[in-house]
Amino acid sequence: MKISLQKKEKIYEQILLFLYSVSPKPQFTLNIAEELARDEEFVKSLLFSLKKKGLVQEIKKNPEGIPYLKRSRWVLSEKAYLIYKSHQTSK
Repeated sequence: MKISLQKKEKIYEQILLFLYSVSPKPQFTLNIAEELARDEEFVKSLLFSLKKKGLVQEIKKNPEGIPYLKRSRWVLSEKAYLIYKSHQTSK
């Protein structure tokens, strides 16, 4: 089943808003998928699209610096955070 581009854009917005609301704490893909009530693999593909656009950053190491084998954490990029912050303060 295909999802329209318009619906994908809304889900992108939900992902970015969620990451902004918990910023600067990085979130696992699973946590983001659960928050949005979406399939984890679908959310993962959207996160990679956002990464290509420079809106999110992927963290592949735990806080001790040991690489994750199958997991990733995600956080807003500095650019996206500043854009969201400026929109929040202008309201």
